[in-house]
Amino acid sequence: MTDTDTGTVTRSGSPDSAVDRVADFYGAYIDAVADGTDDLSERLRAHYLTEDLRQRLAAWEEANHADGVLRAQDVPTAWEVRYHDSGAGHLFTTVTLTWGSGPDAGHTVLAVQSDLATKLISDIEDAPAGS
Repeated sequence: MTDTDTGTVTRSGSPDSAVDRVADFYGAYIDAVADGTDDLSERLRAHYLTEDLRQRLAAWEEANHADGVLRAQDVPTAWEVRYHDSGAGHLFTTVTLTWGSGPDAGHTVLAVQSDLATKLISDIEDAPAGS
């Protein structure tokens, strides 16, 4: 959202919103990884992700030699989170990670599932083509 008086981007959120929590997680996680901040990325995973997902990410990371949250070895230059759908006690968001800048920037699109009861992220996968 842009403030029409100053032209600056305004950000807001709610601890009750599972979408906001996904956005909060990705923003903080990317900052922590980019900054190389000790164990902050692990503490963020412990706070925002289910134990089951953390175990599955560890297996994915072992097999792929990359960060399972970002699905890459590098750190994105930008991120965006959008509501996708909800049902059966889950909320689904689409996370778009941007790599680089300008017309040559690449993108990775992830499908992220959150449990509505706990607001914890319970799955991260590559989004289906066309998402």
